[in-house]
Amino acid sequence: MININAIIGLVILAALNLPAASAAPRPDVREQLAALPLWRSQPSARTAYDWLLEPGRSRAAVYRTPDGKGLVLANGMVAREFRVVPALATTALLNRMTGESMLRAVSGEGTLWLDGRPYALGGLEGQHERGYLLPAWLDSLRPVRGAFRLAGLEVGELTGQMPWRRMRWALNTTDPTGAQVTFQLRGTGAAQGVSVKVRVALYDHLPAFRKDIEIVNGTARALTVDSFLLEDLAMVEGESPSGGDSSRFRLPNIHVESDYACGGSFTEPETDITERWLPDTAYTSQRNYLLQTPCRLVVAPPLGPEQQLQPGDTLRTFSVYEMPFDSDDRERKGLFLRRFYRAVAPWTTQNPIFMHLTSSDSLDVIQAIDQCAATGYEMVILSFGSGLNAEDLSPRNVRKYRALTDYARSRGIELGCYSLLASRWISDSVDVVNPATGRRGGMTFGSSPCLCSDWGYAYFERIQAFLEQTGMTCFENDGSYPGDPCASTTHAHHRGLRDSQWNQFHKIAGFYRRLCAQGVYLNVPDFYFLNGSTKVSIGYREVNWSLPRDRQIMHTRQLNYDCTWDRPVTALWSFVPLTQYHGGGVAATIEPLREHLNEYSTLMFQNYSAGVQACYRGRRLYDSPATREAVARVVAWYKAHRRILNSDIIHLRRPDGVDWDGLMHVDPWGEERALAVFFNPTDRAMERTVRLPLYYTGLRRTARIGFGEQRPRRYRIDADCTVRLTVRIPARGYTWCIVK
Repeated sequence: MININAIIGLVILAALNLPAASAAPRPDVREQLAALPLWRSQPSARTAYDWLLEPGRSRAAVYRTPDGKGLVLANGMVAREFRVVPALATTALLNRMTGESMLRAVSGEGTLWLDGRPYALGGLEGQHERGYLLPAWLDSLRPVRGAFRLAGLEVGELTGQMPWRRMRWALNTTDPTGAQVTFQLRGTGAAQGVSVKVRVALYDHLPAFRKDIEIVNGTARALTVDSFLLEDLAMVEGESPSGGDSSRFRLPNIHVESDYACGGSFTEPETDITERWLPDTAYTSQRNYLLQTPCRLVVAPPLGPEQQLQPGDTLRTFSVYEMPFDSDDRERKGLFLRRFYRAVAPWTTQNPIFMHLTSSDSLDVIQAIDQCAATGYEMVILSFGSGLNAEDLSPRNVRKYRALTDYARSRGIELGCYSLLASRWISDSVDVVNPATGRRGGMTFGSSPCLCSDWGYAYFERIQAFLEQTGMTCFENDGSYPGDPCASTTHAHHRGLRDSQWNQFHKIAGFYRRLCAQGVYLNVPDFYFLNGSTKVSIGYREVNWSLPRDRQIMHTRQLNYDCTWDRPVTALWSFVPLTQYHGGGVAATIEPLREHLNEYSTLMFQNYSAGVQACYRGRRLYDSPATREAVARVVAWYKAHRRILNSDIIHLRRPDGVDWDGLMHVDPWGEERALAVFFNPTDRAMERTVRLPLYYTGLRRTARIGFGEQRPRRYRIDADCTVRLTVRIPARGYTWCIVK
């Protein structure tokens, strides 16, 4: 068994024993370089604008280096320089926003392990000082022996964007654009006949690169891709203390994320399984006495993939995304991330207004559909506990839900369903086998079915058939695949432990991608944004919704504040327990709705004003004319300001129950440049002077601000881009204002 963590540090030593690669690329590569425009930027030049306010000024393109031996993939914010003569290597990673180089040593384009042997993908060696890299040194470096050598390159527009069907309102309905370079490499020696495409793309309007590798078996024999490094970059250290715990050292200021992410949780850091920051012991001039500074970025699968390629077969790796930041400001870094998801995964900007229905009785479903239509809701999800079984393809079950879906569509409402996948026990022969015990159990959710068993394949076929036959357009897949490896050697669709994680992940990710392409809205309480899911839990604990109503009100605002830094509000769901949920009794529930109309209205306004959809879980949305009017009023207000309420959040003051708290949405390109909401948790009316930060609205001299539906008045914007605003908030109430 190959232990990738043990092998990573031995790549260069192993490669030295392999035959030497050719030192020169094909002549047409030089001709291609000569046809590119010349790269004229100075390394320390800084971006002259803020891309968060003027993204249209930044277009990605490919240039030739002045010496004619390399190329640069760049937009206005970042650039990555490649040397192609005498071999392919990355020689610079520029953060043009700060004017800094993020690379301290030349870096190859990864490593493949084929049939147990490592092969470098390009690379140059001989750089003795690894604390910095001078251009004058490049000509003295030599190709890595035995590496895959450059055979050609292709320059073009960005490709590979995941398809999605646009069926409902979304803040962003356009696919990203950009530039892309594809390097074609060929193996030598024992790898002769194997070819590799290294694709590196850069987005327009976004400081983010995307990279993946494609391996083609052009030999006459089967071969096994044991593992790979997709990225191995010698990064400038974030800091280099002389001693101490290196796991607590500051890392380079860059976001790294792959679309091979799973972990049974709600955020990218919790589900990241591919990014590792390792020491570079060859960097002997670093300041850390034990040479343990984490300054080597490695991106690789934690296990396998151990995929067998027959002659002519192709394997494509996952993609990695790399986006430098230009500051340590938490709000600004959060804006970078939110814009990243908005651009790269635009399906996450859909944000339909939905109800979580707890009954599958036809009369209850029809009532819920009618109430949604009457109040402006857009979707009903037959939730867990409703009694719906999406795995039941009996004619009677399909006919029932087809009829309900057709009725919902006639009322302008989408209908969706729920299904639990992981955290359930199927059988000893189906469930994931724990490699530590050789038995089921002890995994992320206890017991879980292996997705690459016959049962797992049949599950996805049943769900796909149910959605197609009923016409439902929303699917909530609870307990999605959390990354459990499986040690079984009897499951039909993986051979053993080392290919089990890869095969299971690609089974479920492929399923989500197909549904996204078909226009199915995907609520998945795991972080599958880059594979087609559209919404994830904001990050609550279920038992908090069994707290008394007044405490739920405060917790809701804290959730909306704390959990919207690094994910778009459009991609998050929260919760409102109209009926009892995880206990708590009558003190925790909103039902009877008419008796708790103030709490119900407050919870709705808090969520809608944050742009966060909640699972309004129960059998009905209203139980009286007054309740119906209250629901319809809040929904109508939300729809009237839908664009701004789904735009970026600026965090004003965290809820603490002692003084005011608030959030503000900003949109520098809309008619409504900002919408701010202010809450008063106390039992006395309050008046506060607030400095409203308007930098991200794009306004600089004056702003027109109006509270509620009042006529706006003009305010002067101070030099620090703030406006001094007097805010009056009623006791245990709220107010809001529009900035134009």
